[in-house]
This record gives sequence, C-alpha cells and structure tokens, in this order.
Amino acid sequence: MDAVNRQIAGGGVTEAQWSASPWLQTLPVGSPAALFGTARRLVVVSPHPDDEVLACGGLMALAQQQGLRIVVVSVTDGEACYPDHPAWTPERLRAARAAELDEALRCLGLASAERLSWHIDDGAVTASETWIAEQLADVLQADDLVLAPWRFDGHPDHEAVARACVQACATRGAALKEYPVWGWHWLDPQVAPTAWVPATRYVLDDAIVARKREAILQFVTQTGAVQGLDCDPILPAAVLQRFERNYEVLIG
Repeated sequence: MDAVNRQIAGGGVTEAQWSASPWLQTLPVGSPAALFGTARRLVVVSPHPDDEVLACGGLMALAQQQGLRIVVVSVTDGEACYPDHPAWTPERLRAARAAELDEALRCLGLASAERLSWHIDDGAVTASETWIAEQLADVLQADDLVLAPWRFDGHPDHEAVARACVQACATRGAALKEYPVWGWHWLDPQVAPTAWVPATRYVLDDAIVARKREAILQFVTQTGAVQGLDCDPILPAAVLQRFERNYEVLIG
C-alpha cells in the first residue's frame, strides 16, 4: 500500500459510500464456527483501548458463547489522544480509558475475559515493536486464534502492532486474522477488493449488535460524551457508523 494514501484526516469515506460498495455487500459470509474452528482461545490484540470493541466486539462475544477463552491485550493505554488538553491529561486518560474498556467488555458479556495491559507509550509503539512481538510470543499457544489490526491501517501504532502480531503468530504457529479500524476511514471502496484479500464478512444477530452498540457508548472520552472536552472527539458519529453495522469484516 502507498503510504501517501494512508492518511487519517478529515471526515473520511462516508458510511453511505461503503454501503453503496457492491464489493462490500457481496463479500463472502463466514461462519463463526468455521472461523473459531478448533481454537481454544481468542486473543485480541489492540493498539488502544476501544479498537478491539469497535472492530470485532461482536465476534469476541460470539467466541465466548462458543466456549472460547478470551484474552484482550491492550498495547497502550490510549493516553495521547488529546495532546496538551488541560483537563484531559495523559494521566487522567490512562485511568479513564481502562475503565471504559472494563465497562465495554461488561456490556459484551466479557467481564471475565483475561486482560493484559503493556502500557507502551501511546503514539510510540513502533519503537517497541520487537518487544511486543517477543511478549506476545510468550503469551500465545499454537491453538490460539489471534485478531490483530490490519497491517496497513494507516495509524503507525496499529501498523506496528500488526507487524508484531505477524511475527509472534509465525513463531508460535497460531492462526491470525486482521481487522481494519482506520482503513474504513481512508481506503477508497473501489480499491478495497485488491487491498483486503481475502476478506470475509461475519453477520451479527440483533442481540449482539445491541450489546456492541452499548459497549461502544462506554468510550465517552472518545465519543465526546464527557464534560470538559472542548475539542473534536476521536470518534464522532460519522466514524461510529462504520462500527454499528450488523456485521464485522476480517482479512486473511
């Protein structure tokens, strides 16, 4: 992928544009049972607390329903989302975002999921890429299914985490699928058929969709539903629409 095109800026591709994509609407529909296969654990590696719920919260809930143990790895604390904000300092955001993820997982029925937090500096993950790969390799087992960010997602933290996951999964022989987060923002839907290969769509039932939407609402520092945030939120309504669908997409 061309780095020039992987820019997270402006309003991005609208949900209406994605909805009009014939490719997206006709993606192969995968079975969660086939996805999980013989895996005993679903290990979801997230650059920042909220990426995992946005991109694959529904599949995480389905995995637990099918008897898999869930492991949620938060690489950073997400403390750098509002640089120099006087009210929402990095220290305050570290605690707030961890609590938001706790509540989001509870909404998904995943309060008992195993949690690993590695506290890498938000925005500086690339420098710790090798360390992350080594740590994750120590965590993984050969019969795990790992969900990681798409390796060309456009955010340097996401891409560094993705590369580390690729390396760790190769070391342990674990299965890997990738989830887009910011790719939905900047990728031209006409290019998606060649950028996301192979891609599979996993349909979520109404109950899971409702639980996922409730979970997303817990990230109040990101949606702006919190006092004292006098700037544009990271996740305005136009962005949230991409994750409120009745399906999720995985690559690989």
